[in-house]
Amino acid sequence: MQGTIDGFSYGMVTPAAAFLMACLGAALGLRCTTRSLRTERSFKAVWLALGATSIGSGIWTMHFIAMTGFSVDEVPIGYDVPITFASLAVAIVMVGIGIFIVGYQGTTWMAMVTGGTITGLGVATMHYLGMAGMRLRGQFEYDTFTVALSVVIAVVAATVALWAAVSIRGFLPSLGASVVMGVAVSGMHYTGMAALSVHLHPAVTGNAADSPTAPLVPLLIGPGCFLLLAAVVVMFDPLMVMGDPDRTDPAGHGAHRIDRAPGIPVQRQVPRTGAYANPASFRSQRQHTPPSRER
Repeated sequence: MQGTIDGFSYGMVTPAAAFLMACLGAALGLRCTTRSLRTERSFKAVWLALGATSIGSGIWTMHFIAMTGFSVDEVPIGYDVPITFASLAVAIVMVGIGIFIVGYQGTTWMAMVTGGTITGLGVATMHYLGMAGMRLRGQFEYDTFTVALSVVIAVVAATVALWAAVSIRGFLPSLGASVVMGVAVSGMHYTGMAALSVHLHPAVTGNAADSPTAPLVPLLIGPGCFLLLAAVVVMFDPLMVMGDPDRTDPAGHGAHRIDRAPGIPVQRQVPRTGAYANPASFRSQRQHTPPSRER
């Protein structure tokens, strides 16, 4: 007996909310990745870890917000808590591997392909492991071609987003990259859901009485709070708000831009005169200044 699947029990509310959470997680993660390229090496890992956790949490939260609108008319749905949180851990770890590869290797072709592939596979693994944590009196069946298509969408989107994070400068381009990744993650999710059919056990009859949101709301509180906290950290970081001072002239007027490769810090130049002059420069000037003629 085939179950009657409804993926939009609350209309477009859950897809819209899920998309916004995916964009939020992607925006925070990509900005943290960009920030890691402009900091000292000792703090690079901290920013990359924060970025990986933000993207992983955003993807996971997006998935289960979308799943609050999923129902099978004939049976109630539950969730296995350990498997559900294991899908969150897998998302963070695999996304983290991809981000660390790109963060330390830069925009090389091999780093982009490897990091994007691992990150995209992390997104897909999170989705299907989260689906494996669902409990109902029936069995899931998937269309192989549609599943493969969903994985390709995740890998391509992750590769493009990581490339944008380390290659494109500026807040608005980074925001655009996060929207692209949000669209791709949502597209991957609903493509994967389109591959799903439910085969109910013969003894199952009747209608589901439980709300599909009841078991999920408590699980979403923790990752949701983390994303808000990460947003506060990113928002109040001076380098995120004011821009990169290392890319302007030493006086801070922004008149001259200094081109440099991603991930390589700019050597600060100390002015020879003025309030911030290097005292060593005066000694150098005294040694090379010719003596004045006495009249």
